[in-house]
Amino acid sequence: MNYKHLFGPVFSRRLGLSLGIDLTPYKVCNLNCVYCESGKTTTHISERKEYIPFDEIISELDEYLSSSPALNYLTFSGAGEPTLNSRLGDIIDYLKTKYSHYKIALITNSVLFQNPLVRLEVLKVDLVLPSLDSVTEDVFKKINRPCKDIKIEQVIEGLIEFRKIYKGQIWLEIFLIPGINDTDNELKRMKEKLFLINPDIIQLNTLDRPGTEKWVEQTDPLKLEKIKDYFQPLKTEIISSNYRQYNITRIKTENRFSIISTLKRRPCTADELSAIIKSDTKETIVLLDELIKERKIICSNQNNRIYYTVL
Repeated sequence: MNYKHLFGPVFSRRLGLSLGIDLTPYKVCNLNCVYCESGKTTTHISERKEYIPFDEIISELDEYLSSSPALNYLTFSGAGEPTLNSRLGDIIDYLKTKYSHYKIALITNSVLFQNPLVRLEVLKVDLVLPSLDSVTEDVFKKINRPCKDIKIEQVIEGLIEFRKIYKGQIWLEIFLIPGINDTDNELKRMKEKLFLINPDIIQLNTLDRPGTEKWVEQTDPLKLEKIKDYFQPLKTEIISSNYRQYNITRIKTENRFSIISTLKRRPCTADELSAIIKSDTKETIVLLDELIKERKIICSNQNNRIYYTVL
């Protein structure tokens, strides 16, 4: 079957293997975010309606799920805002009734949580991933470019009210843009609101691929770490793929330095070095092999044990 409203399944670090469910045509949204990797919003609208017929979506889901594929989540997402579809609650109810063994996730821009009906419709969802990039009206307009009837205070209040009644997990994403929403004043006010919203996890993100506007820049990894620390004691993590690569490189560099510094003092085995740098032995041996090839260290067999030392 050629699916029009399902995509994937795709693997993501956050959701594992996830089947995407698109509930609106391409780029139908109540925001027009400057960083959106899907491009500019073409239908800028805040009206809820049945953008894609309920029967079409259900037909595709029945066809795909009939073989009981292994999935971590069925995820409402895509290149539009899923809560704009007025049949969202009916689709959730259908899935929870007929395919109750699957978990459901909702990726949303949070705007329609100000609507009490929307809050009630998504109570059966297992995981909600809302976004909140700003807490002041001017920054909200600059980054998210909402429909004119949308105000940031209403969005925040909607999230607060949703948290009061929702028992599942909320992983709230903040997309950071240098000089726009990472200022001291904005972060201070953001933290105050985050305590009221009380998400289970705060996820910091920044530009990985080109966004809608060319002027959007990537936040420095060290700045991301400072913001993460600033939001304590709220549980916060950094999800940007560029940051993950930066962090892997940094840890590797630090571990190489620790290995050489240790071996300058005394010979060690791979197991001993693994304990020192708190790494898996196999990963440590990979680093040791690299250092041997670079002629920075050597290894020798002593009493049937391999010891490493500096040249």
